[in-house]
Amino acid sequence: MVDLEIGALLARTEADGRHAVLVEIASALGSTPRGCDARMLVTQGEMAGTIGGGHLEFHAIDVARSMLAEGSDTKAGLVAQSMDLPLGPMMGQCCGGHVTLRFEPVTIRIAAWLGDREAALLEARPSILVFGLGHTGRALAAMLSLLPFAVTLVDDREDMLTGLPENCRIRHLEDPAEAIADAPAGAAYVILTHSHALDYRLTEAALERRDAAYVGMIGSRTKRKRFEAQFLRNSGTNAMLGDLTCPIGGADVDDKRPEIIASLTAAELIRCFAQRAALMERTGRSQFADTATARAG
Repeated sequence: MVDLEIGALLARTEADGRHAVLVEIASALGSTPRGCDARMLVTQGEMAGTIGGGHLEFHAIDVARSMLAEGSDTKAGLVAQSMDLPLGPMMGQCCGGHVTLRFEPVTIRIAAWLGDREAALLEARPSILVFGLGHTGRALAAMLSLLPFAVTLVDDREDMLTGLPENCRIRHLEDPAEAIADAPAGAAYVILTHSHALDYRLTEAALERRDAAYVGMIGSRTKRKRFEAQFLRNSGTNAMLGDLTCPIGGADVDDKRPEIIASLTAAELIRCFAQRAALMERTGRSQFADTATARAG
């Protein structure tokens, strides 16, 4: 989400001709608030992104804005600089690690790199499909809209498709299973419709794909048992049932309020995709090219 906020601010600065400084954590040793994936964009009046908050971030904003002011006053242009900061002695932060910050004026080249990175982030966002936009579905949609996911909201009831987050894709389908058929590999499916029969059919279709990151169906242990019996009668397997999460959000919190179920389910999805990303990293597949390599091109 951070880089997408940076992209929005970058577009505004380009539109009105303002200067900006990109602040990045170039290296991080020991315990630090953020790692080398952290960056923020700073103008004289705005900022987007974060390098971890606290005194470190406040100091970095001051440095970036001093650079902008000096560049404007001297008309000599802005010059990139680096700064080494031990967080304990200099910043009074209890984490006590050490970071090197890079302050880079946003040139045409840097703006192009940021634009390419934003496009890559948008393309790489995990896909989540939410089926059913009743109380829990709407609460879940609101929460997921704040997170770095590509969210699709599906319902067969046209009157349920208003008042939803603008950054989510909305699909009105007489047969919601169509959305499962054309979903990308590795998507997550959260199924909480108005009909148990429809829930069962959608869950079965999602499990049969065998490429889902997550298949979750709202319900109780009893509902799961009934679904399992039907699924096995319909030629499903126990191995496939191992991919099903039901109840969604875990069974350790006995609170059926829609907002609570939605919160727990959102956390479940975050963990699911974080674990998949960690697995990709361990197996040598990186989501994005190294910063230096990307910029060198």
